Amino acid sequence: MIPEFVVLILVPAVLIAAAGWDLASFTIPNFLQAILLAGFLMFALFTKMPMAVLGWHLSAAAIGLAIGFALFATGLVGGGDAKLFACVALWFGFPDIFEYAVIASLFGGALTILLLAFRWLPLPQFLARQGWLARLHDHRSGVPYGVALATGAFVVMPQTAVFQPYAGLFHASLFV
Repeated sequence: MIPEFVVLILVPAVLIAAAGWDLASFTIPNFLQAILLAGFLMFALFTKMPMAVLGWHLSAAAIGLAIGFALFATGLVGGGDAKLFACVALWFGFPDIFEYAVIASLFGGALTILLLAFRWLPLPQFLARQGWLARLHDHRSGVPYGVALATGAFVVMPQTAVFQPYAGLFHASLFV
């Protein structure tokens, strides 16, 4: 029951919250990453994940964190994005981290192009009064990459080893 809840409810909810938070404020609060970490630890404990498998997931997270912070150090992504990438890498492990990185990057590129186009258009006054939308429209603002990271996670998640055992439950719950 706990693994199902964590995989089917908690992880998707945190990813949606991270994307929404990043879109609205260009930040991803640390407590969201902490929830993903705690959720993974609960999942590993309750599924009796073998130590070797756990080690590979931790290795994927370490690589994800190193890549994320290298991108952060160069100013390409924010710190919250770097940590979110590492947390998703923890959940996905190998070899899914590679597919996730490519797909999230593609979504990030598409998001960047859409934002650049959006920022060239004039923002109607009634929309400009929305603080989050005005920040998103500002040419000096960055890209809320958490949106791309969450979207990429949702695309890759159904094929991951962690999600696969619960896929039938997920599809069944859509029709209840």
